[in-house]
Amino acid sequence: MEKLIPLIAVVVIAILAYRIHRKAVAARRERLIESYVFPQTVTTKLLERYPHLTEQDAMLVIAALRDYFHICNSAGKRMVSMPSQAVDVVWHEFILFTRKYERFCNQAVGRFLHHTPAEAMKAPTLAQEGIKRAWKYACLRDNIKPDNAHKLPLIFAIDTQLNIPDGFRYSLNCTGRDDYCSGHIGCSSGCGGDSGSSDSSSSDSGCGGGCGGD
Repeated sequence: MEKLIPLIAVVVIAILAYRIHRKAVAARRERLIESYVFPQTVTTKLLERYPHLTEQDAMLVIAALRDYFHICNSAGKRMVSMPSQAVDVVWHEFILFTRKYERFCNQAVGRFLHHTPAEAMKAPTLAQEGIKRAWKYACLRDNIKPDNAHKLPLIFAIDTQLNIPDGFRYSLNCTGRDDYCSGHIGCSSGCGGDSGSSDSSSSDSGCGGGCGGD
């Protein structure tokens, strides 16, 4: 028994050290995502694509892009869908700066985020694992209950808010014909295109209950 006590102490110390390290890494990534200065052409491309937007609108899209990277960081290696067409535009433009993008991904998320163009689900009732995950973490970032949302998180609301012509529009009340109803995601949300890891072995459960796994 006396020999076990030092071993147990070592294990406990190792676990505490690992948790402290994880928190430090998470905090460092959070700060990087919030402070990172994206290339100017990222917003230039957005304004060329949607000339009705103002510089202030563009900054809001950049804020939503930061949210997306925060969401991917929270999701670990699991795929996260892109809920916004406007944010997808600036994300794609950022990727063209290959070396900067790769370095940013490694430092801010711990992995390279592969890009698949944002696209609507084939049917509003076809819940995708990645969009469920995006909804969950986006809600948590905006202090919204994922399974009982009183409003849409920024990255789900921004296309409608900025009147993006080809944007994705989401609805909480499921009454709009062209909207993606929040109830169709299986956890009070809608649709989108994807990015991230192609490994879906740790994917969330199917439509109907909850808002994805941790």
